Amino acid sequence: MSVSFGGVGEVFATFKTHGTVAAGEPVGMQANGQVKTCAAGAEFIGVAGSVAADGHANVQVKGYCEAVYSSTAPALGRTVLVADGAGGVKTAQAGTAYAVIYVDTTNKIVGFIM
Repeated sequence: MSVSFGGVGEVFATFKTHGTVAAGEPVGMQANGQVKTCAAGAEFIGVAGSVAADGHANVQVKGYCEAVYSSTAPALGRTVLVADGAGGVKTAQAGTAYAVIYVDTTNKIVGFIM
């Protein structure tokens, strides 16, 4: 048997997008009901899932998700993650600590629960 974390507590919400938002990147609030790509070091409210051509994004705001990480590999356990400004996440000294339960150092992917 293999382990699987997909589907654990997943909650998605649909937002309008401001500027270019790509699937898989952390997003933050721009305005009421509108998200944007996060700047480097910014805390994020979720990770964009699918992004439609009409300017809407399905954003995961809770549950297990995976993102590309930059810089140092995140530690397993409670780890602070922020946006890296390049469509991924990175570790930080201050911010929201997420439950990091998977780290793929070959492909630079981190799995965490929001």
